[in-house]
Amino acid sequence: MIFAKIDFINLLPFYTYIKKNISSSQIKQIINYKKSYPSAINKKFKKRQIDAAFISSIASQNCKCLDIGIVAPKEVLSVLVLKGENKNDFQSDTSNALAKVLDINGEIIIGDKALYHYHNSSNQDFVDLADVWNKKYNLPFVFARLCIKKNEKYLAKLSKGFLKTNVKIPQYILNQYSKKTNLSNKQILEYLKKISYNIGYKEKQSLKIFFKLTKGHK
Repeated sequence: MIFAKIDFINLLPFYTYIKKNISSSQIKQIINYKKSYPSAINKKFKKRQIDAAFISSIASQNCKCLDIGIVAPKEVLSVLVLKGENKNDFQSDTSNALAKVLDINGEIIIGDKALYHYHNSSNQDFVDLADVWNKKYNLPFVFARLCIKKNEKYLAKLSKGFLKTNVKIPQYILNQYSKKTNLSNKQILEYLKKISYNIGYKEKQSLKIFFKLTKGHK
């Protein structure tokens, strides 16, 4: 099984959990090896080059997905639109589509670089897309879903275990990501409090609205 990894802070709890709970060293190596950004993983999944991954919501519509994903109940801090010239983020199909349906113009930045910008840039003239969505629809926004092509029972069991667990990230992993992103351990942990992973009724309603809206923006 080839499991692609989006190497962003928002999935640190999930990968910390599966490292502890996957017994196969081969799968652990594959997860660490197949790293990329969301839009590239979308393409590889569509071409069947990978078996499972967190796929951007916009690309997950016709895929077999589990009820787990990357969810922002309110503001997210890592999906921003900077005021100024329009510019999509090549890494994220969903964020680009979200900005369009919300009719927000500017430069889109996502992931760890957006989180860094939020905390460190002198240019604070931006909007948080998840926050805008929540205020408009009173619903969380789902940025990605765990989609699969094989090993459904195994991954479903693993995912359910993760959703029931309060994952504590080891200090050495926090230190690694702090050094990599130039964010403090405290900033990383505070950010993770803004991320949810369970896809329940409200999240599915939000996805339905988003999918309906994006049909008019293709």
